[in-house]
Formats: sequence, C-alpha cells, structure tokens
Amino acid sequence: MQKVAVITGAASGIGRGLAERFAAEGMNVVLADVEAEALAELETDLKSKGADVLTVQTDVSNAAEVENLAGQTLETFGAVHILCNNAGVVCSRPIWEHTLADWEWVLGVNLWGVIHGIRTFVPRMLTQGDACHIVNTASILGLIGGGGTGIYKVSKHGVVVLSEALADELAQKGANIQVHVLCPGWVRTGILDSDRNRPDTLQNRETQTPARLQTIGGSGNARAEMEAGMSPAEVAEHVYNAIQTGTFYIHTHPEHKAAIRERMERILE
Repeated sequence: MQKVAVITGAASGIGRGLAERFAAEGMNVVLADVEAEALAELETDLKSKGADVLTVQTDVSNAAEVENLAGQTLETFGAVHILCNNAGVVCSRPIWEHTLADWEWVLGVNLWGVIHGIRTFVPRMLTQGDACHIVNTASILGLIGGGGTGIYKVSKHGVVVLSEALADELAQKGANIQVHVLCPGWVRTGILDSDRNRPDTLQNRETQTPARLQTIGGSGNARAEMEAGMSPAEVAEHVYNAIQTGTFYIHTHPEHKAAIRERMERILE
C-alpha cells in the first residue's frame, strides 16, 4: 500500500518542508492548514511534480475540524501512516501580562492541536495494524527554561511530555506505532508573523508591553536569528531520517544540547 502522510501547518515553514520531503518519497500527502491560499499554492506545486495530494483547510484547535481532517483522509486514501502534528504559533510578553486570549490561542494551536491529532488519529492507526509514525513538533524551548517566550514554552514543554507519555503507552500496548518529538532551534519559517492567522475572537484589545521573544544564539535579535536559521528542507531531512532509524527526540541543532544539560543539572541539584 502506498504510504499516506498527514501534515498540519503544512502550507509553510517546517510543514511545507515535510510535505515536499514525503511527496518526494512517493507518499500520498494530506495537507492541513488554516491558510487556504497558501494551501492551494502548495497543492498545485506538489501535483505538478506528480504527487497525490488532498488539502483540508483545518484549524487544529477545533476538535471537529481535526475529526473532519481524519475522515477526509480515510475516505480519500483509506489509511494514515505518518501523522505530523506540526501547526504552531507564538506570542510573547511578560508572563503575567498574557491575556486569556493569548493563552487560549497559543495553547489551542500548539498543545490542543497535538492533543486533537492524537485522540483523533491514534485509534484509527491502531485498527490498521500497519507500521505508523507520529511526529509532534515541539521546540528546543520545550526542553529548556529561563525567561522570555513563557507561554510558548509552556505549550512546547507540554508537547514533549505528551509525546513521551504517548510513546510509553503505545510501547506497553505493543502497538506498531512509533512516536517522535521534533525539537528544533531556529528555522526559517513565518512563525514570528503568526498573528496573521490569529482569530478575531482571540485578539487583544488592550495595550500591552511589546512582545519580547527569547533568542537562542545570544544575538538578542530573534528575527535575525530566524533568518539565519536552518532551512525547512533540512529539518524535514532530520525528521525523515528519525522515522527510518526510530529516533524519539529529534535534535536539529546539537549545539543546544548544552542548554538542555544545564537545565537538567539545575533540576538534579
């Protein structure tokens, strides 16, 4: 059977890189995103290269829309072998200044989006019996602490521990499903402009302290670090290799392991 890959947040950034990589392997690809125009553009591009593509406009924070994504996937291709819970957004200011709308938006996409993907797709994968893979996109900021980008870190730490628990429980069940958690450093994506997709109902009306994003490379300029970051195609290659080797934690930037070690040592002390 031809493999089927489902990617959320597929229209740009890491999601697009994953879609292109899986399509290059001859897989059927299901593209989910809130941005209809970008989704249609990617569909056209992949189809021109001979890929079988299904696009489903999806807000991953909405359980019913993720159910619809799963239903259309199975109706079209009959199975799902790789699920990439990848959609993500960011906003950052002092943690006590975040509004309820901030929390609902960021956790809704970054954490609840993964939760909806798991609870919707895993039961279907279990009935297939085929070898399956789930790739949850977290971040290096899901593995370290410190100030700045607190709301984003809360969501990404949640994705890491959710992935760990899922992997252990599936292993205990003897399921033919492998879990992977992607923890990249800076990647050249549009996430710093994710406000473009923020729903009207979750906009902030009051004036707040300007957003401050934590940098990783020490430059103090998040946008400059992102523009100098890894390409989505390179990240997709890391993911594809991890699927082949059964690697759980996918580190795209080994130089950040020192920051992880420092946090672990503080905990142990």
